Amino acid sequence: MRFLDVRPCALSELYIVRAWRGADRADTSSVIIGATCVVQPLDLVKTRMQISGMGGAAKEYNNTFDAIGKIMRREGVLAMYKGLSAAIMRQATYTTTRLGVYTSLNDAYKQKTNKTPNLLASMAMGMTAGAIGSFVGNPSELILIRMTADGRLPVAERRNYTGFFNALFRIAREEGVLSLWRGCVPTMGRAMVVNAAQLASYSQAKAYLVSSQLLQEGIGLHFTASMFSGLITTAASLPVDIAKTRIQNMKVAPGEVPPYKSTVDVIVKVIRHEGLFALWKGFTAYYGRLGPHTVLTFIILEQLNGLYNKHMGVEGSKSGL
Repeated sequence: MRFLDVRPCALSELYIVRAWRGADRADTSSVIIGATCVVQPLDLVKTRMQISGMGGAAKEYNNTFDAIGKIMRREGVLAMYKGLSAAIMRQATYTTTRLGVYTSLNDAYKQKTNKTPNLLASMAMGMTAGAIGSFVGNPSELILIRMTADGRLPVAERRNYTGFFNALFRIAREEGVLSLWRGCVPTMGRAMVVNAAQLASYSQAKAYLVSSQLLQEGIGLHFTASMFSGLITTAASLPVDIAKTRIQNMKVAPGEVPPYKSTVDVIVKVIRHEGLFALWKGFTAYYGRLGPHTVLTFIILEQLNGLYNKHMGVEGSKSGL
């Protein structure tokens, strides 16, 4: 993957097209990494709420705002940004891969069939993109979960990773390289649900709004479709996200039985000990993180796609979505 060296005040369409060529359209996500800095506190809160009350223990937080207050009071304001380096690496690996794969598959479908993908086709392409992207990004995902959850542990039990690469090398050295892919199956399952919901619902919402003449091609259309997509994605993926979080965060000493065996085991135990609606624990924080991120992702992706198509002389649809 070839990255673009952009001089200050020189971000022109020429540079954007060169970036597209170098990354096969996948470098779009590097533009939205800045959004991660904004939503990282909500990601941390979401993780803390998901592991709160494990095994029937008392809940630590009543809601998202209670969690924010308690974390800042106990650990300080900067604690809200624990795991930021891992979050950025996650965007640089997982998001880059999934958007690049999905856009390529969508373009190929349109060229082959000369029509817009239907709901099932969009979901299939989204699931494929999600599975591939999550496998590539699993080490970053695992490190992110551990770094954001570390502050709630007793001081003697904390991992105390100083950053992404410190965590990467320590896990590889202390637990083995393959441990970086712990929870890979639920992570891929979550990603397939997220991408099937997010990418497919965005494409379908956008197509409906245009065909119904409610909105025309432009930022207003992209914003509306992406907000709808974020809501659908949050509701659909949160139960699987909780399973992934708990599996990746668990500590397993040699000879001990892991607290969870699989995604299904997590879901069953959560329902048994914490209730059915505990599967949507942290919904507000999750949507607060996913909603704006979805909007920024799709709006920027659409704009860069439009510039790319303009320079390459591609006619018809503005984007591969």
